[in-house]
Amino acid sequence: MGVETNLKISNPNYDIAIFGMGCFWGSEELFRTIDGVLDTEVGYMGGKTKYPTYEEVCKGDTGHVEVVTIIYDINTVDYGDLLDTFWINHDPTTLNRQGWDRGEQYASTIFYTTEKQYKLAKKSLKKMQDTLKDMKIDKKIVTRIRKAGEFYKAEEYHQKYLMKKNKKFLELF
Repeated sequence: MGVETNLKISNPNYDIAIFGMGCFWGSEELFRTIDGVLDTEVGYMGGKTKYPTYEEVCKGDTGHVEVVTIIYDINTVDYGDLLDTFWINHDPTTLNRQGWDRGEQYASTIFYTTEKQYKLAKKSLKKMQDTLKDMKIDKKIVTRIRKAGEFYKAEEYHQKYLMKKNKKFLELF
């Protein structure tokens, strides 16, 4: 079952994953460096405003989540691996915040594009909740699993932001 989104992949060896896990700068850099990831873009998904700007999303009025979209080669990395990376690189038990970042735009969210992704996401969420329980950590995972919708690419200066900043920093030496 496909999901209506404006993100399309024409190569049968490629797929797309979409995650919201706090500020999209760090999320993009994290996934960008994984073997098998072909491209990443950051943007906004899940809100009601058409073509939102970063400033509008940050005000909290649009309902969008900051997301990273990940185009990956299914023969090199699978969706389950990407889900594992998602879970271990943010706190899925904090509602609408990661670290100092607070607001609905930082919500822990998995946006699925197929029924298979939906089932894998649900299974992985249960596994993570069971792991917390086994570790006697009395916290509930608040990650939302939602159908992917319209993706709005963030402004160009947000794209590969940390890679650009690190490159400029390294050029100083």
